[in-house]
Amino acid sequence: MNVEYDYVNARIKGMKSRLLDPPVLESLILKPDVDSIIAELTNTPYKEEIERATIQYSGIKCLEVALRNDFTKAFRKILSFLKGGESEIYMKILLGRWDIQNIKTILRGKNIHMTSAEIVECLVPAGQLDDTTLMELIKQADVKAVIDLLATWGIEYAKPLTRNFKEYSEKRDLSVLEYAIDKFYYENALDKLGEDTYDDRIILDMITTEIDVTNIKNVLKMIRDKVENDEAEAFLIKGGFALDIGNLLSMLKSGTLEGAIKVLDATPYKFLSDLPADVFKAEKISVFEKELEKYLIKRGISRFLGDPLSIAVAVGYIWAKHNEITNIRIIARCKTADITEKEIREELIYV
Repeated sequence: MNVEYDYVNARIKGMKSRLLDPPVLESLILKPDVDSIIAELTNTPYKEEIERATIQYSGIKCLEVALRNDFTKAFRKILSFLKGGESEIYMKILLGRWDIQNIKTILRGKNIHMTSAEIVECLVPAGQLDDTTLMELIKQADVKAVIDLLATWGIEYAKPLTRNFKEYSEKRDLSVLEYAIDKFYYENALDKLGEDTYDDRIILDMITTEIDVTNIKNVLKMIRDKVENDEAEAFLIKGGFALDIGNLLSMLKSGTLEGAIKVLDATPYKFLSDLPADVFKAEKISVFEKELEKYLIKRGISRFLGDPLSIAVAVGYIWAKHNEITNIRIIARCKTADITEKEIREELIYV
């Protein structure tokens, strides 16, 4: 237990009080278009970033920029509270997931020749890699140039990408690089964590749950794509919360989505078996991924109920803020696609 948490968690609870109440989200759903959503958000704590974004942008672009900047500012503030000591290490481990996500997003964009604007819209600069760094990466010509720049800067994530670039270039399969960077991140995180303190256990629980979620997603995709079991095994990450390599191999060997999900019956991921039959039949992996992400978000937010003199409050806030931003983006994007209010509510993650 750390005496600094008295002050830090009082500040974070103040930030939590500024999160939007459910009625505000409901009012956003009822708005007719993106511009009216933006107008409504100027009556909330998003006012400052909305007004700043409107100087250069309008419509969905304005909203995306404002949300991204607000998200980044919130996490930078928490990091500033936790400067020095183990608590800063814990926070950097947690925020590293967004660095990984952003690097993978840029690599995917370069791999399929997306425009810089399209890539930017998908980024969440909440980790160590700030907006300026990410924009420089986006400017690179291709996947190799992105990796080379990361290496030039001495960013540790370049190591697994450089080691596996030859295999990627031979197979033209981006999953080789995505798996390599995921594995590197999770193994590094586990190396830094023990089980000695309450804080260690809180962060370890979130990291090992993320490993489970990542493994389940990968296994389901490999079953759908009919990847040979021997080849698929190399893409499994050790250290999960509820699933060991044996469980994951059983899922792979089942050869079907139904069989794989059946293996999860005795685990916290049993909820996946409740998905409609047509999801299994059409092999809609994105639906499984969404349910797993919901589970992860809810598990993170539940940390608000942990020891108030621990890292738990910061963990709960990070996931609650992530959830709020995600829900606002879903509502706005659905408005641009003329999706019904009922369908929007089905897409949202309520906690």
